[in-house]
Formats: sequence, structure tokens, C-alpha cells
Amino acid sequence: MRIVVQRVKHASVTNDSVDNKINKGYCLLVGVGKSSTEADIATLAKKIVNARLFEDADGKLNLNLQQVEGEILSISQFTLYADVRKGNRPGFTQSMSPDCANELYEQFNDTLRSYGINVLTGEFGTDMLVDIANDGPVTIIYESQDGKII
Repeated sequence: MRIVVQRVKHASVTNDSVDNKINKGYCLLVGVGKSSTEADIATLAKKIVNARLFEDADGKLNLNLQQVEGEILSISQFTLYADVRKGNRPGFTQSMSPDCANELYEQFNDTLRSYGINVLTGEFGTDMLVDIANDGPVTIIYESQDGKII
């Protein structure tokens, strides 16, 4: 599982059926690969919720999402598993099939919610307009395989 975490001042996602907005927090771009597991979900959710990516009074990155009462906007992003080694058109053979990926994506969001975080989402498998006001900018890529951060 591969997740791009962006610290945001605010973020939103819209399409024909979704209009969700958050204030301070994280916008997550969530890629589910063929080898992603429930162990990866648990590992990444815990790591992201506890990540100290917000500044304290001294300007150091010492505060986590809960300490700043932040929110999460979670966006499914199968293109994070693009293979660009050959040609000019990316391949997506390492992305999990949509049905299975959606199940793990929803499970990941529910795991984040179990930490008491307000988690809003886009609509899986659709075109969406995502507006991100990256704060910092702070952008970090997290990846887990077999329940271990890699």
C-alpha cells in the first residue's frame, strides 16, 4: 500500500455526487497495490495518525493530527502504482483490481476513524476534482508491504 500524505490548511473533493471539505489536517492519496493487505492498513493508519507533522510553539514538527484536532480527506489513487519503465503510457498492472481495492480502501478509512479522526472521502473509481492547499509544503510518501514500512 502506498500513501502520499500532504499536510493541508484545507482540502476538498468534488464530483457529480460528492462535495467534501476539510480544514487543517491531511489530504491522503491512497494507492492499493496487488500485494496490499490488512496488515498494511493497520501499519499505515497507525503511522499516519501518530506522525508528528505539525509545528509546535517552537516551530518544530512535534505535533500529530490528534493534537491539532486535524481532519483527513482520503482520496483513492490507483495511479500511485503506475509503471512508467517502458514507453510513454503508464501501466497499472501492479494496482489491485477495483472491487478488492475499494474494500481495502474503505477498511483503511474505517481504521483511521477508529482513532477518533474525522475522515472524509472522495468517490472510489470516479473522476474527481481535488483541491489541496498544501501547508509548508509538507508531503511525505508512506509505503507498507507485509505490514512493514518500506
